[in-house]
Amino acid sequence: MTKQRRRRGAPLWRYLTALVMLPLIGVVVLATAAAQARAAEASSAERAEDAMRTFAVLDAARRGAEQELIPVLSLRLLADPQTLAVLNLPPELVQSQAQTAAGDAARARAVTDQALADVPYGSVGWAAAERSAADLAVLRSGTDTGDIEDVYLRFLAVSNDLMTAQQAAAATATAEGIPRATLRALQDVQTIARLTQAASRQLPLFLGAMFAGDDSMIGSRTAWQTAGLDFTDAERQMESLSQPALRSAWRDVQDSEPATTVDRLLAGVDSGTPVSVASVVTLILATQERSALLGELVDSAIGNAQELVSADRQHANNQLRGILGLGAGLLAASLVGALVLGRRVARALRLLAGQATQISQGSLVEVEVDGPREVRTVSAALGSAVAGLRRIQDQAQAVARGDLDNALLDQPLPGPLGEVVHASVREIVHSVRQREELQFALAHQATHDALTELPNRAQAVTLVTAALHRGRRSGEMTGLLFVDLDGFKAVNDGHGHAAGDEVLREVARRLRAAVRPGDVVCRLGGDEFVVLVEPVHTEHDLLELAHRLIASVSEPIGVGRGRVRIGASIGVAISRDGSTDADALFAEADTAAYRAKASGRGRAEVFDETLRRQLQQRAELEAAIAAGLVNGEMQVAYQPVIDVASDRIIGYEALIRWERPGIGLVPPDEFIPVAEGSRLIGDVDRWMLHAATQQLAQWRAESPAGPGDPDPTIAVNISGRHLADPRVITDVADALAASGLPARLLTLEVTETVLVDDPLAYDHLTELRALGVSIAIDDFGTGYTSIGQLRNMPVDTLKIDRSFVASTEPAHRELVALMIRAAHTFGLTVVAEGVEEPAQLARLKAQDCDQAQGFLLYRPMGAPEAGALLRRTEAAGSV
Repeated sequence: MTKQRRRRGAPLWRYLTALVMLPLIGVVVLATAAAQARAAEASSAERAEDAMRTFAVLDAARRGAEQELIPVLSLRLLADPQTLAVLNLPPELVQSQAQTAAGDAARARAVTDQALADVPYGSVGWAAAERSAADLAVLRSGTDTGDIEDVYLRFLAVSNDLMTAQQAAAATATAEGIPRATLRALQDVQTIARLTQAASRQLPLFLGAMFAGDDSMIGSRTAWQTAGLDFTDAERQMESLSQPALRSAWRDVQDSEPATTVDRLLAGVDSGTPVSVASVVTLILATQERSALLGELVDSAIGNAQELVSADRQHANNQLRGILGLGAGLLAASLVGALVLGRRVARALRLLAGQATQISQGSLVEVEVDGPREVRTVSAALGSAVAGLRRIQDQAQAVARGDLDNALLDQPLPGPLGEVVHASVREIVHSVRQREELQFALAHQATHDALTELPNRAQAVTLVTAALHRGRRSGEMTGLLFVDLDGFKAVNDGHGHAAGDEVLREVARRLRAAVRPGDVVCRLGGDEFVVLVEPVHTEHDLLELAHRLIASVSEPIGVGRGRVRIGASIGVAISRDGSTDADALFAEADTAAYRAKASGRGRAEVFDETLRRQLQQRAELEAAIAAGLVNGEMQVAYQPVIDVASDRIIGYEALIRWERPGIGLVPPDEFIPVAEGSRLIGDVDRWMLHAATQQLAQWRAESPAGPGDPDPTIAVNISGRHLADPRVITDVADALAASGLPARLLTLEVTETVLVDDPLAYDHLTELRALGVSIAIDDFGTGYTSIGQLRNMPVDTLKIDRSFVASTEPAHRELVALMIRAAHTFGLTVVAEGVEEPAQLARLKAQDCDQAQGFLLYRPMGAPEAGALLRRTEAAGSV
């Protein structure tokens, strides 16, 4: 029993009993402790008082800087010609407003400078005051040539720096162990200061939203609305004020005429009410008056807090003097007993405090148990806490290692805090697993066709490249079968696109079922598939596989309640040693498939020397196209687009022409497909973008549109391959920047097949629309897009293919009318292509078609003729 008691330690009451046996010593100890506490309270109150004085002058400096911002921004706006043009103010009024703003700026500047000078040297806010004074000196020197946004952000940086210093001063005050009432008073000061800062930012952001550029941060309506939300949140915080007098004063400010005027004007702007110059002036004056009222509220709160802090200091000093007088005579007698008890308890507490400090710094040390029983109890509790922290650490390390299946993660942790931490760990594990699943799904979507779940074109190129590398190492042959479906368009036209999708899915299933395990079936887009075969033993094996695939695809396919038949033409290309690159192998298989289709369909052809010569000719044509772009052989023809209702020219479609030396004019349908089959199409599109936008910008400069007349637009075709390239966003932006043409006047025309087959191109179109350009679907009706899909497509214009416009079939005429009505329902503009007869134009007018182009109206023409035609149109419109 004695050994156990020694191990547990003597209870603390024994030490206290021994001490109180000498009443005198006890009184001395009590007096000393009380005196120290009162001295600490007095010192804390004094430091809190100093911090509050610093807070007050910092708040005055911050408010002065924020009040200086409004006239400074006003002077900047009044000095901006574009803003003056928008305001349309008389010069005398501009000068008067500038003088008023200059006077306001000078008065606010004097207040700010005086407040900054009053910040005590070495105080918590002194460094911020020095920085702010330096920054303000630069802003006021006149050497700063930054724009309005830069001036606003630099004033905002000064305000934020001073507010941070205020918060540090307030934190210093609240850290001194002041009474609860004083602490709530300090919190009231911070709440009101945050409100004044939020209020000061409403007007600059409002003026920026009204007069700065749309691409400016302070010109952003979102920035202004965010400032309004900050002010609303700060208003809600005012309901938590602890002092009834301050709450009453705040309600008076809320009900004051300046505050209600500001709220009413800003609410009107939010609702879309036009803002007049008089309203802006009224808003500025009301905002200044409201700021003055809020400043008085802050000063009142600071005064209350300073009075409380001062009273705390005086109270602590009075208590200190009384305790010191009482305990001075007893100090000597109590010294020995206090020293004995202090050394015993202090050692145990220092040891415990040191261990607690190490634990707080992240070192989960073993807690040593020593000292009186109570200290030992605390040490044991701290040791239990360390054990719980170790379990949390073990679970966190398992998550960090990615060991999400570790059984340790399923073990609960003790106590309410342990339950929360364990729930957080489980949520993290769940989130990580969800992210992994999502990453896998996204990777699958990026590399696979959404309709058939087969690898897409990009993945097919990757797989073929890897197969050729393996063939180069092993010396084995690699085969590629290019499968082009026959009669698929008839299925789409006769049975609808849903039936076409079902046919494509069934073809994908049949192709997968017919190939060997390890061979890969991919969908390139539309009705084109490829089959990668490796290794290949003989050319005959590939031909045999091609014939099996043709036979499988040619079997009837059930669609709805009926059955349809399609066929397939297959091109076979072989790499015998892997030396061919993937693009060349695709080109060879494609060329062979083209010959198979041209030879009667339903056949398989192997790429041979004849086709190789054709490919060589194609390569030479590609080289000639590249040289033509460099040597200036390419030209642009412009076909006018008219408004059907008014017969007025409203824009042009830019069409490329190639005047090849020694050959003459090369039709686009002879060289554009070649360019699309290579990377040249991106160069062609870039050249067209720059040439067309520069030409329209030149025409606008020479013949600006009259008042109320629409500016002419220019339409440029973008290929699907270029659209799938991430650089297309930069290419369009660069062309607009180089020409200076507004984005709204450029229309990019794409085929509907691109929108259906390439999700990446679809995303790029969304980004291009965000730039401000318009998107048009070209040759609508010839692809796989249904009218119902128009609702969700990132397009603005629908161009009906000439085959529907020229058709005399009643069904086609009804289809054109349906297209126009559907497009208008979805808010799209409709352009009819290939108008060549007066009767066609009359029908389009009757069907409310928006725009038209064709030989009946205008043929494609050179830039001089198109420019002259535009000038005549503008002249006629001005008359």
